Amino acid sequence: MRTFPMMISGLGVLMSLALFLAADAPVRAQDIPDYFKEIVRTETAPAAEVETKNILALNATMLDLYTNAAQIFKKNILAQHPVILGLFSGAGGRFILYIPGKLPLDAPPVPISYQLLKSVGHSALALSEVVVPYLGSPDDSTWRSALAAYRSRMQSALDNLEAAPLRDDWKPVSREILENNIAFTDEALKANAISPKALQEFAKKQAPLLKKNIAWAAETQVEHWMDVIAGWKRMLGADWDKTYAASNTIYVARQNNVLFSVLAQFFPPDAINDRLMLIETTSFVTTPDDMLESLTRIIADRSIGTAFFGDYHLMDYELMGGDARDAVIAQDKQRNVPVNLPPQVPFGSHQWPMLITPGSGPKSLADLP
Repeated sequence: MRTFPMMISGLGVLMSLALFLAADAPVRAQDIPDYFKEIVRTETAPAAEVETKNILALNATMLDLYTNAAQIFKKNILAQHPVILGLFSGAGGRFILYIPGKLPLDAPPVPISYQLLKSVGHSALALSEVVVPYLGSPDDSTWRSALAAYRSRMQSALDNLEAAPLRDDWKPVSREILENNIAFTDEALKANAISPKALQEFAKKQAPLLKKNIAWAAETQVEHWMDVIAGWKRMLGADWDKTYAASNTIYVARQNNVLFSVLAQFFPPDAINDRLMLIETTSFVTTPDDMLESLTRIIADRSIGTAFFGDYHLMDYELMGGDARDAVIAQDKQRNVPVNLPPQVPFGSHQWPMLITPGSGPKSLADLP
């Protein structure tokens, strides 16, 4: 086996190089041993480049210091304040309660009927994901294998629906959704074609059924979490008034976010964006540690903002945002373009983090035909 001697040899070369380059005397090109000449050459850097890197290093080092301090801030905040995290999940969410001096408390999950309703509802939408890419490619039948495999799964779901832990009065709708899925699939496989007209008719047939499934799933999820948060509020008693809470969201789940909306029913309106926060992420699912780090960093930054600038909520906002706004307006004037900016709001605004400006058009599935 040659690995160990080769590793020792490599380490010897690197140690020799390090010792050679660390020598006090200036190194001349002719002093470099022949076996280094392939990997060593004279390096030069303009003075301005060195100075720039030294200054930029301050910011990089600051981030390391910030990360270390954040761990201490998190420990100190959790030692004094109860914290509730509402995390998105495919099972209807996950709530965790952190109580000072105690182990984290995981709430019981949403009843399994929520997931069953959601799974059946998603099955109709999943079919479109299989076939829509091929609507403009009538000679491409590579969709057949995926559709046939999914048909088998839908048939298995239909065969087991009656025994599933789902309310009896909800089962007929789920059964009809699955039967419609299978009928559409069989027609497409028989015709060996994806017809835009057939897809539109399928979607029109499924829409009213999907609305019912979605409404029942929402009722199940909301009722469960309202019970959980109400119980936690009773348990915490007076400590509720110093409790922080946060839920996560990505862009498409930001409006009418279910977990945040449930939490908001138990906090006073002035707690929004103060002790109750909606944290936007780039993924549906995030970890409790990442959420805690984000939440406690927001809280810690507020103290820093107060110390430097005298405003507790300043650091909740882009620090350069106000000056950048003025710069945008000035640039608009120079370029003769209209200013397109929202009204300014106070740093401590308790406005909902979701869209709240009224307007025309549908606002929920119930508003759609």
